[in-house]
Amino acid sequence: MSSMRGELVAALVAGTVLLIGAAAPAGAQDFLRFGPVGEGPAQYNAGYDRSFIREWQANPPKGYPTLSKANLAPTKAAIARYEEIVATGGFPLVPEVELEPGATDPAVAVLRRRLMRSGDLTGDSSYPDHFGSDLDTAVKRFQASNGLAPTGIVDKRTIAALNVPSEVRLTQLKTNLTRLTDLAKIVGKRYVLVNIPAAQVEAVETNAVVSRHSGVVGKPDRPTPLLRSTITDLAFNPMWTLPPTVIKEDLIPKGRDMQQKGESVLVKFGIDAYEGGKKVAPESIDWASGRPTQLSYRQAPGKDNPLGFLKINFANSSSVYMHDSPKESLFGRNFRAASSGCVRVQNIEQLAAWLLTGQGTAEQVEHLKESGQTKTVRLRKPVTLYFAYVTAWATPDGVIQFRPDVYLKDGVGEIAAAY
Repeated sequence: MSSMRGELVAALVAGTVLLIGAAAPAGAQDFLRFGPVGEGPAQYNAGYDRSFIREWQANPPKGYPTLSKANLAPTKAAIARYEEIVATGGFPLVPEVELEPGATDPAVAVLRRRLMRSGDLTGDSSYPDHFGSDLDTAVKRFQASNGLAPTGIVDKRTIAALNVPSEVRLTQLKTNLTRLTDLAKIVGKRYVLVNIPAAQVEAVETNAVVSRHSGVVGKPDRPTPLLRSTITDLAFNPMWTLPPTVIKEDLIPKGRDMQQKGESVLVKFGIDAYEGGKKVAPESIDWASGRPTQLSYRQAPGKDNPLGFLKINFANSSSVYMHDSPKESLFGRNFRAASSGCVRVQNIEQLAAWLLTGQGTAEQVEHLKESGQTKTVRLRKPVTLYFAYVTAWATPDGVIQFRPDVYLKDGVGEIAAAY
């Protein structure tokens, strides 16, 4: 896989780097390294490869810190670039025709014009209706900078992203410049960022990304909150205390449904109910009554525990936390707004080892995972944590990044959330 990833990077940087009024830098081989360019097969010409998409989304490269002050000037330049695009007619509307390399279709010519307008493609083609290798590279470049797996396949998600109007993108860039400016003023040397629209987690030290992780954030109807806090301790193989939202929206409705079938939701999922600190017999609970709302619920550590083997604790008023997940498949999706507000973290062992710098090792973390031992470790040096909402920004390499406006916070309607 590593050689194929290298081939893809080479293929992408061989084309024109989307820069903001500048030539490609000497370090262009790092193109879109946030994006997440840097992994995956060099060729993708035979329909969907779901395993590639899962691999790509689950293992993003390090890239640039999102909240870096170094991103402010490139984002201002991106605004100027999009003001020019808007003033000169914006983007052409790409037909809703799914395309892949090798195809010949009138829609290909429109796709070419769209990608040339945004700078992802340069140069005309003698065969504008043909989906050649130059267009394949440009499509992958566009997909990566929009948070989509760079397959080269122009599918429904890609078409939706392509058809976000330039006026909308300009508004997003201006809105996010304010967000970035405010956040860049307060970040320190060592912190963790959860960028909710990107569904990614960054561990940052001395303005460099130590590790980047695929995440799962809250559903639009159960959003992950914006917050600033401090990570204080790590709970290994923890007991899960069900949060109020899960009790109200999931457990009680499921309990009612299963009770009608003569089954117990508590028995099936290994959950214990408590009243005044005393365990309640599952058969004594009438899920159609008001009593279930007055109880607390816990699930013991184990393979079915949704926290996985690690819970990262920090003070907040929303009863949310970061944690592992037994459902690894969730991290390989393009759309990862699927939790009840908490944040699931892929490769959380790596993040835990970094948080424990000076008091624990990666080997010790792995031992706790394998042993199943329940243990809470308090950090000697608490780490600042940000849950932020950044949907548009640019990085020092000149790449302009966009992510879906999953919670409709950008004031542009649903058009920028449709992919």
